[in-house]
Amino acid sequence: MEDSKVLNIEKDKKSVHKPKINFLNTLQYVFFIIITAIVIIPLLITLFAAFKTPIEVGSHSPLKLPNSLYLKNFITVFKKGHILLGFKNTMTLVLVTVVINSILATMVSYCLTRFDFRFKKILLGVFLLGMIVPGIVTEIARFGIIKNLGLYNTIYAPMVIYAGTDLMQIYIYMQYMNQIPKSLDESAMIDGCSYFGIYWKIIFPVVIPATATLAILKIVTVMNDMYIPYLYMPSSKLRTLTTTLMAFNGTRTGSIVELSAAVIVVMIPTILLFLLFQKYVFKGIVAGAVKE
Repeated sequence: MEDSKVLNIEKDKKSVHKPKINFLNTLQYVFFIIITAIVIIPLLITLFAAFKTPIEVGSHSPLKLPNSLYLKNFITVFKKGHILLGFKNTMTLVLVTVVINSILATMVSYCLTRFDFRFKKILLGVFLLGMIVPGIVTEIARFGIIKNLGLYNTIYAPMVIYAGTDLMQIYIYMQYMNQIPKSLDESAMIDGCSYFGIYWKIIFPVVIPATATLAILKIVTVMNDMYIPYLYMPSSKLRTLTTTLMAFNGTRTGSIVELSAAVIVVMIPTILLFLLFQKYVFKGIVAGAVKE
């Protein structure tokens, strides 16, 4: 009898510690696996196609590994696509727009956090409205403005567009600036510092972490954008890394492998940039949103 009781107790313990299958958790895992496959499979197909010959692409499965590392596609990309020219134009856009954008965004945030004036809330509402309204709605008006300014088909057209600030930048900068005591401004004014001097010598150095974060995000946005450069800079001499891909767009089978190789080349700078600075991106966003 005692032995049977001991066996029953051990069975009860095993039944207690036996893991139960949660249907909801299983469903979540399946959902995430499907989403991951949707993202990864097209990248693998592009990567494999970049190292395949046109014959392999037409006769083999897209997910089959290439028989060998066929590098002629990448050589064609650099010769036919003028990747170096696209890289130079992209870097020019990135450097100029990031500098102007950072200065404008910090100045706007400085005015909104340090000064009280009429229609301040209305101005914030206008910025919010600009984020809500789709950009395509105002595209006709924007194109007309760029055309009348004489900036169409010049590198200055996307510079003007990219240099504009947005609500996310203003919000992050305002979180940083609200943590800076206003007593520092008053002490600086007593010493004879101007409003611009306060901004440049006190405010701007403090928000450098946020500036680095937003600059990285802006760089990734500019480097990945194809719509604005393609619309406002149709000249072949003004191609960026993304618009260079249009040179490989065709119906021939051979263009598929060349386009895949071009996509890989264009992706590399953005991926490296994000992998190197991703911790600073998340750190800068979170740090500005926490109040002590």
